[in-house]
Amino acid sequence: MRFINSLIEGIKIAFLALSINKTRSFLTALCIIIGITMVTVVDAVTTGMDETFDSSMAMLGTNVVYIEKWPWDDDVEWWEIAGRKEMEVDYVDFLAERSRYASDVSAAANINVNVRYKENNAERVQMSGTTANHLEIQGLDISEGRMYTQEEVRTAVNVVVIGASLREALFEEQDALGKQIRIGGQRFIVIGVLEKQGSFLGLGDADNVALIPIYAYSEIYGLRRGIQIGVKFADEATFEEGQYEIEGLMRQARQLDAAEENDFAINKPEAFKEILEGFKNGLYAVGFGLVALSLLIGGIGVMNIMFVSVRERTKEIGIRKAVGAKSWEILTQFLIEAIAICVAGGVFGVALASIATFFIDQAFTATMNFGVIAIAFLICTMVGLVFGFIPAYRAAKSDPIESLRFE
Repeated sequence: MRFINSLIEGIKIAFLALSINKTRSFLTALCIIIGITMVTVVDAVTTGMDETFDSSMAMLGTNVVYIEKWPWDDDVEWWEIAGRKEMEVDYVDFLAERSRYASDVSAAANINVNVRYKENNAERVQMSGTTANHLEIQGLDISEGRMYTQEEVRTAVNVVVIGASLREALFEEQDALGKQIRIGGQRFIVIGVLEKQGSFLGLGDADNVALIPIYAYSEIYGLRRGIQIGVKFADEATFEEGQYEIEGLMRQARQLDAAEENDFAINKPEAFKEILEGFKNGLYAVGFGLVALSLLIGGIGVMNIMFVSVRERTKEIGIRKAVGAKSWEILTQFLIEAIAICVAGGVFGVALASIATFFIDQAFTATMNFGVIAIAFLICTMVGLVFGFIPAYRAAKSDPIESLRFE
């Protein structure tokens, strides 16, 4: 019972001391606030990336490889790639006719454009000129209308399939099908609307897109560069075998000798996972390095201010000991005060992290992890205990007679 009463009394005294010295307490806890904010935000960003990864990879298709001039990783210097020949649309028929494993082969070329419908304008729309089987490669579905046919691709008909965000930007509540929109100064008839996808790794709106036949694209922008060949396989087993077959066929199509290295890249969506892991590891290393430094500086600040607090209240300590207070009660009181400063800093830090997470999620992706919040408060408690112990121990072991004489 005495322990509980002493604990309650210690908490009251600790918070009274903090309330009397608000500015000093805040400045002492500032580094704690920074550290807790950073650790919570770093975890929120990485958690958000993990949550959106699977859905984002689904946008690139399942069991698919992409053949391009440029690799998705950064292991090769750019000047080694710049001299390579561009991809050609003719490779689609070459691969489709010769591959035993590929279930679909498509071509696509991309560019960012502005799209207009009457007075409505959509900016930086990702427009893709594609073959008719593009949806099968990407795993996309049509929510309204239809996809264009291979005949419409061959004859370069001006038809377009748009994403959900583009539909909303141009037509709002109106029916989009059959309407004419302007792309690159030419009129295209909307024949389909894609199902909503969301954002890709939180980096961009995957629904702000437009698909047109690749030869209609060629008439406006040409096909001299940036062509991407997509190859889809029926299942994982054929995917493993098929990617090596496709590499061999591409070497034939590019007429490479046995001694020559590949002058093309076979990119797999799994490469994004490696890039993501590297980014996360770098973020953790930098973030938690700064967090550790902030908490160390904050802990030293707490220790320093607790020494000041002990000195200022030396006579109070002497009076409490004179009337029967035990050393452990004095120790507990000052430990509670040190912990209270750190936990108060943690509360401010979590509040700031919540605000930061909200704004980051609007531009990128971030999800608050409540488990990390609990860990953050545990860290605050440990910092208070570790850095508050020496001042609290000095107060507990002080001589009551000398303390009473202190002026």
